Amino acid sequence: MVSELGYDAVVVRGAEPIADQLAKAAPDGIDVLVDNVGGEQLQAAVAAASPGARFALVGALSGQLSPDGNGTTAPVEIDSFQLILKRIAIRGFSGQEDPTARPEWNERFGDWLRSGRITFPHVRIQGIENGPRALHEVMGGQHLGTVIVEL
Repeated sequence: MVSELGYDAVVVRGAEPIADQLAKAAPDGIDVLVDNVGGEQLQAAVAAASPGARFALVGALSGQLSPDGNGTTAPVEIDSFQLILKRIAIRGFSGQEDPTARPEWNERFGDWLRSGRITFPHVRIQGIENGPRALHEVMGGQHLGTVIVEL
């Protein structure tokens, strides 16, 4: 993701503790976070946040992929005292908030893709019979980006 997508750093669950990876990736603290996971990643980000940090929560994969959950909750224990001390602002965002924004987003995103300003990594896997394997590979982190199972 660093070489292909131009990220400054990448944090990978399971490679080493998330807190250690965040400390290396953002030694001066995290100023802005767009979080689509929650769970231990969000917990570590709060600990690594710089004063006045802003967090946008856009997903909850930790709950959706939890073997113990039903996919409709994503509990996480956050040190609320750190939120106060660091003045961290956390806001949840949903694509359902402003349905009129979707056409504008589609136009902008399409323009960025066509111009090459951004790339959309994806993998195509042929045949519905390979769907379970594709899901297993996604959950195992074997693919970068979207995985499409072609019928």
